Amino acid sequence: MSPQARNKEEKIRCDACPVMCYIGDGKIGACDRYANLNGEIVRCDPLTVLDRAIQGGTAVRPFLGRDWHDGLNTDDLFVTAVGAGTTYPDYKPAPFLVQQSVQGADFVTVVTEAIFSYCGVKVKIDTDRHLGEEGAQICHNGEAVGLMITSEYGSQMMSLGGVDHLTGGSKAEGRVTCDVLLRLLNREAVDLSVEGGAEVVVQAGEAPIVNGVKEVRMRVGCGSATIGMFSSQWKGLADEVVVVDDHITGVVSEHQAGKVLGWPDTGIRIKGRRSTPGRYFQVAAPGPGWGGTDISDPLDILGPWRPEKGARAGLTMLMVSTTGEHAAFYRLDAELQPQPEPIPDPLRASVALIAQNCEPALCTVMFMGGAGGSLRSGVTQNPVKLTQAVQSGRARVSVGGADSYVWPGGGITLMTDVTKTPRGAFGMVPTPAIVAPLEFTIAKDDYAALGGHTDEVRPVLDILQSGGIYARDSHVVSDEDQQE
Repeated sequence: MSPQARNKEEKIRCDACPVMCYIGDGKIGACDRYANLNGEIVRCDPLTVLDRAIQGGTAVRPFLGRDWHDGLNTDDLFVTAVGAGTTYPDYKPAPFLVQQSVQGADFVTVVTEAIFSYCGVKVKIDTDRHLGEEGAQICHNGEAVGLMITSEYGSQMMSLGGVDHLTGGSKAEGRVTCDVLLRLLNREAVDLSVEGGAEVVVQAGEAPIVNGVKEVRMRVGCGSATIGMFSSQWKGLADEVVVVDDHITGVVSEHQAGKVLGWPDTGIRIKGRRSTPGRYFQVAAPGPGWGGTDISDPLDILGPWRPEKGARAGLTMLMVSTTGEHAAFYRLDAELQPQPEPIPDPLRASVALIAQNCEPALCTVMFMGGAGGSLRSGVTQNPVKLTQAVQSGRARVSVGGADSYVWPGGGITLMTDVTKTPRGAFGMVPTPAIVAPLEFTIAKDDYAALGGHTDEVRPVLDILQSGGIYARDSHVVSDEDQQE
């Protein structure tokens, strides 16, 4: 195309986000969500409607102008905001305000794709391995995208994204952060590097990959809890059992569970800080080895044995990790030095039982965002009333049809499990910001009382037949499709 022809190409301006792209005919905007089709701005993705009555997960059906919905029981339909479009610039009503009657009660669902700068993901990674220190920076492609936060029982936690990374740093940091968030929200795999720690591949609903090794299971409990669960099965099979753990290493002969069972003293000595009987902190540094420590030889956590406390030649000891991944059996020689021996079959069965009681290791990705600002004016002419309705429980907030947890206090700060949303539910705009599908469902009378845009409310069948300004095509998915 010549420069002259290019200059004459007619473009139209899209107002779906603050970027305000000029889009040529047949072209797509910078967000890949809107296009110019014959001089009209259209939404590229179909509006998604959930049909919870469909079984088998086979119904993905275009419907605008079709007759498949004639006589359909709309009680089972839920119009999501996936593919709906935005309210930007937010003086206008949401793209779809849907009226439905469910079990005799009239409801209105306000459907809009919200633009979030104040958003991120909280990631729970089931692993016993040390990923990084609390507060350590997390990077992708050399850009900071988040940090490690407090560990939880059997899991390491990350906080990724947030407004400071999206808009408070360099342009490169914002772009990379937005890309990481979008891929995680849409259940894609992302490589992350923890400062001074591990390389981790995170994908919602999948096992984490730590330093190139796919995790299989999360720990059954700390070392002390493991003793509490399995000590009765070890009695009579070994003179001592040590459960190695980065948090609390357990010693059965000293532990209260062992004392209740009548376990004799063995004269064992454990390096580390003794907490309560049979429970030790800081036996080793955190790491990728036994029980989330940095050791590869469990004997490194032992001090000299004490004959005056019961140590003797021939005493047997099982050492095991909290996942059953590591296990070793020893017998004290004449100098009271542990010598390795094959694990007896009865004890091997108990190690297998520990592993059996460990749950599969998974990555959980929770979308977290503050649904405030002017998007509320797409719901009501008095935005604070929407916040009040949400906080009082009169309005339900969902994300792509998935239930959300709304934090107490001011505003509408919510969290949602992304595996409960339809695939591809999230988008982005190059400001940069994340676009998330939000639905507010409220009784029809309550919607009118909070100053809602009642003149824009339409029956669900009208939406199925006619669509809306950005909906030229749509499809229905079942709950099973939603999870696939």
